[in-house]
Amino acid sequence: MRAALAAREVSSVYRLLRRTGVSQRQIAAMTGQSQSEVSEILKGRQVMAYDVLARIADGLGVPRGYMGLAYDEVTAVRVAVTREAAQPEESEEVKRREFLAHAAAVTVGANVLGNNSGSWVANPVQTPAPGRIGITDVRQVEAATRALRSLDYQYGGGFCRDAVVAQLSWGQQMLGASGPDHVKQRLHVALADLHNLAGWTSFDIGLTDSARNHFGKALELAKAGKSEPLVANILYRMGRVYLHKESPDDALKMFQLGQIAAQESGSELAVAVICANQAWAYALMGHKDQTMKLIGRTRDEFARADHTKAEDWVRFFNETDVYAMIGTVHTVLAQTTDPTHTKFAIPALTKAIDSYGDDYARSRAFNLSALATNHMLEGDIDHGARVGRAAVELAESLKSSRVKDRLKPLLNEATKRRNNADARELAEQIINLSVA
Repeated sequence: MRAALAAREVSSVYRLLRRTGVSQRQIAAMTGQSQSEVSEILKGRQVMAYDVLARIADGLGVPRGYMGLAYDEVTAVRVAVTREAAQPEESEEVKRREFLAHAAAVTVGANVLGNNSGSWVANPVQTPAPGRIGITDVRQVEAATRALRSLDYQYGGGFCRDAVVAQLSWGQQMLGASGPDHVKQRLHVALADLHNLAGWTSFDIGLTDSARNHFGKALELAKAGKSEPLVANILYRMGRVYLHKESPDDALKMFQLGQIAAQESGSELAVAVICANQAWAYALMGHKDQTMKLIGRTRDEFARADHTKAEDWVRFFNETDVYAMIGTVHTVLAQTTDPTHTKFAIPALTKAIDSYGDDYARSRAFNLSALATNHMLEGDIDHGARVGRAAVELAESLKSSRVKDRLKPLLNEATKRRNNADARELAEQIINLSVA
């Protein structure tokens, strides 16, 4: 399939789908084509138009880069692999060690900007740089990042990642341009945050290597821009990648590095973010006492923070997110150590859900899923199934593979109760959920 996609042999792609049981009608529905068009392609008609190829890729849930329709570091590797003999690839464990070493070097002050940071970092061809930059150029990067981050919150990383990467290719041109020192420092921070967003949107659609690449570059740029709060934020986000991959030990190492940067920054809000995520890691490891201590510190640091001075990358952590994190951590404890933690998880999650607006659809879906899980654990299956169906319905509107992954605990609880019709129906809905 990878070879057929790389060669844009759509007829071969469709034949392979048919061979695995996908009907012509289903292919037509996914790609926005008529059944007659699908039939013609199956018979050998070539597809050449970019917009049609892009629509087919998006409809089938295939990264556009697999068909050479978008280009980034991950695409370069994956397309090459389909055409050349496979090269030995480093294990995920090795990649994590290399990234941790790089992150530690950056966090404690090593000058790594522009150096080869490891095999996990790609080396894209540099585009010509403009001659001179001013503060307006930097503000444009910042404005684009804010707008794209809002789209990520509302629709998922799959909706805007290509746009983020494209914006980066333009923004990176300015690094070699001349300009006042204060402008260049602010540019480093702006591009660091844009890489930070590229890493987050990549993570949201399951591109772990791409996320690591972007977070690694973001760290270098944030350190060059002397922004310790942003360094802390980047490390927190990389830690979240490892939490999602069920590697709390590695996540905790990222959070501990992030704590160094957060404390050096003097930002109580940045410290609160790191403490909340450390609590999550410890909960997954079954360390209840340490988890509760960090939840308490999260509350204290958040209460002391000056929210009026918070930068864009940490401003998201408001009272609603505090409740969401507390609810999430207690949900993990309810599943792993003590089921009575549902009594703490349910009110916290309910407050978060009631406060999230339409602009935070993905966060709302996460919390609905956790809330439904808690109701299942308490034995309130009917209520849990109702809340779970709301989570699935919201997940269907998002381009985020992470949302489906976060539904797995709910799926496990619903499956245990398959003798109940509502639980059985919910389990089937989650299994059949299709997200971009």
